[in-house]
Amino acid sequence: MDILILNYEYPPLGGGAANATFNLVRELSGRSDLQVTVVTSAVGAARVEQPADNVTLHFLDIGKTADSLHYQSFRDLIVYAWRAWRAVRRLQKQQRFDVVHAFFGIPCGFVARFLGVPYIVSLRGSDVPGYSPRMQRLERLGLRRLSRWVWRGAAAVTVNSAGLGELAAQTLAAEYPVIPNGVDTDLFAPAAASARRPPAAAPEAGLRLVSTGRLIPRKGYHLLIPALRPQDSLVLIGDGPERAALQQLAAGKQVRFLGEQPREVIARELQQADAFVLPSANEGMSNSLLEAMAAGLPVVVTDVGGSRELVDGNGVVLPERSIQALQTALQQLSDMDLAAMGCRSREIALQFSWAAMAGSYIELYRAC
Repeated sequence: MDILILNYEYPPLGGGAANATFNLVRELSGRSDLQVTVVTSAVGAARVEQPADNVTLHFLDIGKTADSLHYQSFRDLIVYAWRAWRAVRRLQKQQRFDVVHAFFGIPCGFVARFLGVPYIVSLRGSDVPGYSPRMQRLERLGLRRLSRWVWRGAAAVTVNSAGLGELAAQTLAAEYPVIPNGVDTDLFAPAAASARRPPAAAPEAGLRLVSTGRLIPRKGYHLLIPALRPQDSLVLIGDGPERAALQQLAAGKQVRFLGEQPREVIARELQQADAFVLPSANEGMSNSLLEAMAAGLPVVVTDVGGSRELVDGNGVVLPERSIQALQTALQQLSDMDLAAMGCRSREIALQFSWAAMAGSYIELYRAC
């Protein structure tokens, strides 16, 4: 079976969808019954890679540079859509694809609609109308109608959380199969007892907090930083256009900005923290949250999308997205059994794997 995967994001470019695509490709690698072609965006010049005998990666030059890895402009999406369509049409002269897997309805599902091949759309969050404030004007101008057209033409449209499916149903009433993200529970694991940083001696000693994600308004770090008590510390891992503003906001507080870091560094930083905080305005199913849970951290999340679906005795769901709600949650954490909640986080995370995600997609491929 020949599978074409479209995603304008692929590491080091992008966020959660890039990570999911990378791990899906890794799970499909080496299978003699599958040939996998990925068409994605390059950072810099176009190139072709073959990481496995049955996998070929086509990186298209869309004008991305290393200083804009985690923010995709409307121009980026348009350029990718045009160049991806042209690249795939050239590939179709040499090989016949049995199914197209489009990560994001727009632009990748839009491209898939014109290829004459059965296609699957994986909705990720920002491609669902109503999810991202910066897309509201485009939605009013026709993006919502365009999304319906793309979804109706698909053999299947999946979501990564039940909450995202509920949001998608506001655009097109349908049942959306949930295929959640996975997590590498070997890399992201609690520290061995000998390497674990000792817990704070008393509540007044403060909490060591960590969060990983793009530094953009949707992630809510402009709310988290003011909510910190003088005794609390925070490590932020990730980069984005809000970094300078957040650094100003953090003046006089115990906040470290580490920027983008390799996964191994992220895993070590998680092991040194007391809790993970993700005050997002919206999420599909956060890879960062799953990684923190796999590392055995209690979590504080907003009552949105897939985030609330991952909290069951392992953290605090904010009743509202505000500085005051975060302050209350941090005080609650100080009075809770963090070790017990961390164990529960790990227990929940072990239910998610990239192999299970890949297996679900393979079933859909074969059904097309």
